[in-house]
Amino acid sequence: MKEQMSSFDIAAIVAELNGIIKGSRITKIYQIDGKILLLNLHSPKGENLQLLIEAGKRIHLTSYDFEKPKKPPNFCMALRKYLENCVIREVTQYDFERIVEVTVGRGDQNYRLIIEMFDNGNIILVNHENKILHALSYRRMKDRNILRGEEFKYPPQRGISPKNISREHLSEIRNFGQLEVVKGLTRLLGIGGFYAEEILLAAGVDKSKACSLLSEEDLNGIFRGVKDLMLRVERGNYEPCIFVSKEGNWVDVAPFPLKKYSDLNVQRVESFNRALDEYYTKFSVSLRAKKIEDVAKQEIANLEKILDGQRKSLRELRDKADAYRRVGDTIYSHLYELDSLLKRVISEKKMGRSWDEITRVLLEEKQNLISPSIYFASLKPENLTLQVSINGQIIDLNLKMSAQQNAAEYYEMAKKVESKISGLEEAIKQTMAKIEEAKMKAGEKIREALKPPSIKRRKEWFEKFRWFFSSEGFLVIGGRDAASNEVLIRKHMENHDIVLHADIAGSPFTIIKTQGRTPTEITINEAAQFTASYSRAWREQVSAVDVYWVKPEQVSKNPPSGEYLPKGSFMIYGARNYIRNVPLELSIGVKDDDGLRVIGGPTSAVSKQTSLYVRIFPGNTPSGKLAKEIRGMLADMAAPEKREEILRIPLEDIQAFIPSGRGKIG
Repeated sequence: MKEQMSSFDIAAIVAELNGIIKGSRITKIYQIDGKILLLNLHSPKGENLQLLIEAGKRIHLTSYDFEKPKKPPNFCMALRKYLENCVIREVTQYDFERIVEVTVGRGDQNYRLIIEMFDNGNIILVNHENKILHALSYRRMKDRNILRGEEFKYPPQRGISPKNISREHLSEIRNFGQLEVVKGLTRLLGIGGFYAEEILLAAGVDKSKACSLLSEEDLNGIFRGVKDLMLRVERGNYEPCIFVSKEGNWVDVAPFPLKKYSDLNVQRVESFNRALDEYYTKFSVSLRAKKIEDVAKQEIANLEKILDGQRKSLRELRDKADAYRRVGDTIYSHLYELDSLLKRVISEKKMGRSWDEITRVLLEEKQNLISPSIYFASLKPENLTLQVSINGQIIDLNLKMSAQQNAAEYYEMAKKVESKISGLEEAIKQTMAKIEEAKMKAGEKIREALKPPSIKRRKEWFEKFRWFFSSEGFLVIGGRDAASNEVLIRKHMENHDIVLHADIAGSPFTIIKTQGRTPTEITINEAAQFTASYSRAWREQVSAVDVYWVKPEQVSKNPPSGEYLPKGSFMIYGARNYIRNVPLELSIGVKDDDGLRVIGGPTSAVSKQTSLYVRIFPGNTPSGKLAKEIRGMLADMAAPEKREEILRIPLEDIQAFIPSGRGKIG
């Protein structure tokens, strides 16, 4: 699979990105896995987008969700300081190089985020004076420096840009002499070998032909191939493709069909952004799984090496124990003769004979086949050892012991060795168990790694308000503040809806979206509890409050003559339908809708949708701490396979459902 985008890919994605994200506001920046930046954008069309930038590899919009680090790295914090709330003015490619520039601004402040897509890559933030503010990695090089405060310089050009090449320039390729034309074209144009091959295929020129042998006709064909390829890039009418081998493996991605892949299957994609997103997501998943597999293989190889050593030691111990036991058996089978020989040596020594003399006498007797001297081999006076030879086996006998005692000594040595065998056998079992466990864990990790990131859930329109679905399935939405109260009533209140308000200053307006259906008291009571809980009564830790409901036609922005209604306030005319002593209580839970989603609302409504929820009441625990406690409790309730996913839920997703920024768990 291709790891890095080519100059042609970059030209295409820059053109496509300009049509989508130009004018978008940067709302948040995350740094993931060191080299990956994720920019949350709000487009002029009101869409929430994610721009993914990976130094040295890729840039495109992504629809996938990524786990964000709990603590942003310093580089990410610096980018947030300068770029958040800036507007993207333009995305450009520098001189057809693998360099992308994202120009952003806020008021009269302008910055360039320069993404280098070659070698190990880099991301550099430059100000309006072309001075480097921050970089992903700082370097000193022979032709330029990437250092804070220094002027930013582009790397030396790799060749003549395909955009600007002339027929005369192309003739210079002959100067490469015997070099293959595919390599010469790569050097001359500074493009990868792949697109050089594509140009030569279009020109009908053998890629291995020597540069010096190129004819005028060859050069004309190559020139047309370059211009045709550039035209396909510049005209912008792309046909994004993912190229798939007959075995089903993804091979490459490109903004248009390529002759080099004419024998591969082609998967058409509606946009180049989508094609890159799918391709590189699959590539990243495969790469992550491969890294896990390689680490696991090394771990298993190390354990197997230990196991081989243990098995070798076990064989050696068994052989040693068997050898000692065989010696003991041999001594016992010749007990009388060996005991006589031992006594003979001791007796001769006591008589004052030297060791050499005793040895000489015994060897003479051995030559004459006199028993028991026929078993004599040698004497080792330094450690009082008699060596005997029985059936070609040399045995050491201690002169201080009888033959029976020597046999017993060998049996004892066999037992000592055998006592080590059981411990080693247990160690082997443990090592084998570790290998099996490592294989099992590796399999689990690889299976987990092969799961693509979840698709980032597109938020519904009502999620900008407070909301829940009642037990009967009605959507209930409430304002978060005066501004959203205003929007809620003016834009989203319809004739058949029901409007609620707590009988206390500082209450949100709440709407039950009926869509022509008639809700029962169940939904109305749930909406009343929702309204009461998100009113000022929660902050004041009131246990219950009255709530009333009215019809839309009773709600008006027209105050009595001489009065003024502030933003978010409305007049209620006519009879109010009261629900008395509504208790303040909510539940926050998680629901699995193609990915975990935090939900909140009255307990009766939340419990209809999930068994994983926590009840909260008015209290003094700050929302950050409370959200952490709630997340931990939800994780403890969940199935083991969901626990980690719940613990990755951002705390702010839970905090969004906690009224007035405080509460307590019930």
